[in-house]
Amino acid sequence: MPLDPQLHAMREARARGGARPLYEMTLAEARAADLAAITMDSGEADPVGEVTELTIPGPAGPLPARVYRPTGDGPFPVLMYFFGGGWVLGSLDTSDGVCRRLCAGAEVVVVSVGYRLAPEHRFPAAPHDCYAATRWAAEHAGEYGGDPSRLAVGGDSAGGNLAAAVTLMARASGLPLSAQVLVYPNTRYGSDTPSMRENTDRYMFNRTSTDWYWGHYLADPADGEDPLASPLNAADLSGLPPALVLTAEYDPLRDEGEQYADRLRSSGVPVELTRYDGMAHGFFTMTGTLEAARKATAQVVEYLRVALARS
Repeated sequence: MPLDPQLHAMREARARGGARPLYEMTLAEARAADLAAITMDSGEADPVGEVTELTIPGPAGPLPARVYRPTGDGPFPVLMYFFGGGWVLGSLDTSDGVCRRLCAGAEVVVVSVGYRLAPEHRFPAAPHDCYAATRWAAEHAGEYGGDPSRLAVGGDSAGGNLAAAVTLMARASGLPLSAQVLVYPNTRYGSDTPSMRENTDRYMFNRTSTDWYWGHYLADPADGEDPLASPLNAADLSGLPPALVLTAEYDPLRDEGEQYADRLRSSGVPVELTRYDGMAHGFFTMTGTLEAARKATAQVVEYLRVALARS
């Protein structure tokens, strides 16, 4: 279908204003622009019961973290949420709106971690940080009203990539996870899919964008073959937690996200896959601007409620 009218209006405004793609900015400029855009498009922050700022142990030193607790009496299920930004951009603040919406809507304790960013800290720093944070949540979420026996992971874009990587690490270590939510995730370095070739619009997330992020993330292109960087390369996806995978029609990552969902399903993992037609990469955080973002958020909320219900 054509680009969604609401998204088309945003794209036209960018074109009229001569907006520069993030990949033409310095890192500092891109990080500031990313935060400003997400803050502007995410709408009003949902109230939650309590937000706690803290630091948690990481593999190379303390990591900043934020714990969101719903209103009411627990124990509540727990969601580890990893922010997007191509492993280069993003912060606890860029995911604040999403974390609040999921906390309040699904009545889950949400833990967000400020994992180390590239290029200052290249792969595998980010997945190792995210796994360490997930282990921390499994051990300490009870102190914040959480029930670690009902623990899920999720994220958007690079955050979805990291969530998928964490499920592989958790399976290897025997850490039980109840669900995974992957919103337009990167799943393979060097993808040459139809969606990767088709999406070249300068005013949208495009193939050049993906190359820019991967170039900052990997110290060596050969590292892109590692399943922790490219989960689609994992030889075996059996035994991973049930998954909700969301993709967007006008997204270079569309096909690899759907391929990952297909691989999970063929490996015996229960999967729900939804493609948001007319949408582009990044739409999930735009709940203040896009009706489709609100619909996708409601879908994630309902999925978490069902997946993390008491057995």
